[in-house]
Amino acid sequence: MSSAASTPEHVDVIVVGAGLSGIGAACQLATGQPDKSVMILESREVSGGTWDLFRYPGIRSDSDMFTFGYRWRPWPSETALADGHMILSYLRTVAEEYGVDKLVRYRHKVTGASWDSGTKRWTVTVDHDGAALTFTCDFLWGCTGYYDYEQGHRPEFPGEKKFKGTMVHPQFWPEDLDYTGKKVVVIGSGATAVTLVPSMSPDAEHVTMLQRTPTYILPQPGKDPLAVALRKVPDSLAYPVVRWKNVLQLVGSYQMARKFPDQAKKFVRKFTERQLPEGCSYDENFQPPYNPWDQRLCVVPNSDLFRALRSGKASVVTDTIDTFTPTGIRLSSGQELEADIVITATGLKLKLFGGIDVVVDGEPFRPSDTMVYKGLMISGIPNFAFTIGYTNASWTLKADLVGDYVVRLLKHMDKKGLSTVVPIKDDSIGERPFMDLASGYIQRALDGLPRQGDRVPWMLKQNYLMDLRMIRRSELEDGVLQFA
Repeated sequence: MSSAASTPEHVDVIVVGAGLSGIGAACQLATGQPDKSVMILESREVSGGTWDLFRYPGIRSDSDMFTFGYRWRPWPSETALADGHMILSYLRTVAEEYGVDKLVRYRHKVTGASWDSGTKRWTVTVDHDGAALTFTCDFLWGCTGYYDYEQGHRPEFPGEKKFKGTMVHPQFWPEDLDYTGKKVVVIGSGATAVTLVPSMSPDAEHVTMLQRTPTYILPQPGKDPLAVALRKVPDSLAYPVVRWKNVLQLVGSYQMARKFPDQAKKFVRKFTERQLPEGCSYDENFQPPYNPWDQRLCVVPNSDLFRALRSGKASVVTDTIDTFTPTGIRLSSGQELEADIVITATGLKLKLFGGIDVVVDGEPFRPSDTMVYKGLMISGIPNFAFTIGYTNASWTLKADLVGDYVVRLLKHMDKKGLSTVVPIKDDSIGERPFMDLASGYIQRALDGLPRQGDRVPWMLKQNYLMDLRMIRRSELEDGVLQFA
């Protein structure tokens, strides 16, 4: 075999993932570092990530699209909480406009990444339809999100094997599932459940949302009122105005809720309780035992969940499962819910960096031994960045900042003739959990995640306004990043 044939293909930057984060990262590289060679490795056969994977009825964004859309490419609609197909169309249109759709290698599942300080390169191993491939790059950028595409969180319920009906997890929705005229029980109370119930209720005989614990749910207009008012203003002017209004609203409401939880509870109750049908108790079904934003708050467009409840085609039950029966579910209270179909909207399973085996100079990466730098790099891992969005605001607000930072970092390294960069943690930095939400999917995974620190730049503030200064405007050579 010739040396040319045995030499892996090399590019400047490999982006892992062709979803919202990966497409955004490649677009920012295309405009900010046009001379860099870029490859996008995508494990699935199509782009879009979450917005192509999930096919359940009514899938939509639970963040407003003026902050969920890219800062540098206006969201082309007045719709605030958009359906999945609209988001997917937007992503693929942006990819085509910036030419990054041509950079994607589909069905290329990254299985491992090994850094060698001698060559100052990453060697990336890939499974392509069963064949092992190898690529090398100078900089590796993980844009795989933080959940497992191959399996969701699915607890085993008592007696579920007795059930004669159909059980479905929303992450793996069957295309041929017919729920017309059927009795449906949706187990869960998060964003997926509150989307499914109003989407299925018009066709189903009845849909019951069975929850163990309520979630804070707030109605929101389907269209942004300010965007509607500015519809005749050019996008280049209107989009930043609407975006900043929503940014300030997001940050302000979160900070107020954390500082004044009792007032936040009253605010949510004021807007939610009046939407409920007669006989539906707010305290029993919509008042969680925790404070707002201890877990992510759900929003529903045009009060669709509450309209479904008022119509009588849907209901909510707060209880625990005693056992499944052949025809449904018996609850701990003794109540029985008849069901033809049970949907287990029980959450996601976290999987850091898509489950890639990372090795640095022969040493396996152990997440719990490391610390996150500015929420976008990992202590001790050279020439590596990752994109994980906010837990309390739109994912893309953080993704855009990560893109800005990586482009700025690569420019700086080129200008100074530097080949490597790595964050070095001071042993005096105190440790904290990576994410501070009490949501089950996060708590289940904390032991396998990197830590955050007790002070900047190792501390994650989950605050876009503070991150603007820390990520977009701070000095790159800050004494924490080690260049060579």
